[in-house]
Amino acid sequence: MKVLFVSSGKAGDVGHVVRNQGESLRAAGVEIDYMTIRPGIAGYIKAIPIISRTFREGGHDLVHAHYSLSAFSSTLAGVRPLVVSLMGSDTFTPLPARTLIRILSLKRWDDTIVKTAEMKTRLKLVRAIVVANGVDLDRFVPMAKAEARIRLNISPEKKVIVFVASKNRPEKNLNLAMEAVRLLNDSSIEFMHLHDKQNAEIAWYLNAADLLLLTSTREGSVNVIKEAMACNCPIVSTDVGDVREVIGGTEGCFIAGYDSRSIADMIREALSFDGRTEGRARIIRMGLDSESVARRIIDIYTSVKESD
Repeated sequence: MKVLFVSSGKAGDVGHVVRNQGESLRAAGVEIDYMTIRPGIAGYIKAIPIISRTFREGGHDLVHAHYSLSAFSSTLAGVRPLVVSLMGSDTFTPLPARTLIRILSLKRWDDTIVKTAEMKTRLKLVRAIVVANGVDLDRFVPMAKAEARIRLNISPEKKVIVFVASKNRPEKNLNLAMEAVRLLNDSSIEFMHLHDKQNAEIAWYLNAADLLLLTSTREGSVNVIKEAMACNCPIVSTDVGDVREVIGGTEGCFIAGYDSRSIADMIREALSFDGRTEGRARIIRMGLDSESVARRIIDIYTSVKESD
């Protein structure tokens, strides 16, 4: 099976979430071609004939568009079959865009994938299939904290809190995270905001960390939470997206309120845990590894092709 992945691409490159999914499908035997759209309305408009030509000339079996804007361009390109993956950010688009998503999901898209049940409910997509992004268990592997700290040149005496978020993402709530850490008034704590690291590097930091901190106000299916679970890294997070469902009752993982005092209290709990979690085992039990997710997506592709 040959699939054309369509998504936006900063600096002409595919985002790591989309690429990770594509590479997991490739490992499972699917032939994947990536097409990126230049960000901005003009980019999405110019992409319409390019999607049509690429699909027609490339001999693809179907198009898999990621994010709603890429899906709109693919729809206008007239390509079929068309599978659409909506991401967490699509849940918070303006009402006209959400209305168009509902109409196209019912009338035009062959299948629609959302990342959480909450997304399906919020977007009112009765036919959508819930498939969370998977985590690469070959990349995110537990390792000795000491080994990871030596590689990253981090003091073994520090209590390391890792916060993973791009800059200029207000929904990630960096200020709240920093205020909670300040309230702890502990000079042994090192707060590390990772905003410029390659996805492959994040595994080293999660293994070096005493905990991952997430203070987002909105999310879909949070990739870094699953990556931390795969590395058995303790977690403190706000109750956002599918975090509560993913961590479940895993010891060493804590849900905090949306205030700095509550987050500070949960950080203390996590630091006193002073160990590693059983998060990786839970990820495997839930089928959230990239291999299991790839099999589910292939099943969707097969179903779409059979009904085409």
